[in-house]
Amino acid sequence: MVQEELILVNFWSSPFGCRVKIALEEKGIPYEYKEEDLFNKSPLLSTINPVYNKVPVLVHNGKSVCESLNIVEYIDEVWSDRSTSFLPSDPYERSQARFWADFIDKELYEASKKIYRCKGEEQESGKKDVLRILKLVEGELGNKPFFGGDNLGFVDISLIPFYSRFYTWETFGKFSIEEECPILVSWAKRCSEKESVAKSLVDPIKIYDFILYLNNYLTK
Repeated sequence: MVQEELILVNFWSSPFGCRVKIALEEKGIPYEYKEEDLFNKSPLLSTINPVYNKVPVLVHNGKSVCESLNIVEYIDEVWSDRSTSFLPSDPYERSQARFWADFIDKELYEASKKIYRCKGEEQESGKKDVLRILKLVEGELGNKPFFGGDNLGFVDISLIPFYSRFYTWETFGKFSIEEECPILVSWAKRCSEKESVAKSLVDPIKIYDFILYLNNYLTK
């Protein structure tokens, strides 16, 4: 049997790369990890992702797959014989899962930056946007244990990496996500009990320290 080459090129704090790690761990797929220095990008990154020059990138037998949600779906399709599928079989439910994952992708990360990069009215605007987004997503979760039903699914994998950033948002913004979105925080704690998630999530304190450093770096 020919050994498959599978390499994940990522930066340690990336919530988008964390999605890929969770997907690979959930499927039980062995892979090689390569850390990319985003402050001094390697020639490798421009070769494997010449369009965006960003992480994460999954290199599978010499072929590059870029963009985290695209990578997660690729993993689900290529290794469909392992574990449960991340996406539902029903076309409508599948479209809804893609919609919410895309919503999280486009809205949450950018809105959250205002909380730790801005002050005053801009910061308050960021807090309101983040809570609005989280409450909408919480409404979609409803009473289900996971967005995927009884199992970790596409939307769960899309959102749970941001749980590592809740502490940073709350500390900078001086508010409690658990008070505002208790069902969503209970979901996040439930996800964190899964081995694939626990192995992949970044320590919230490390994220906080890194964002402090990054803020100082950007203001120099």
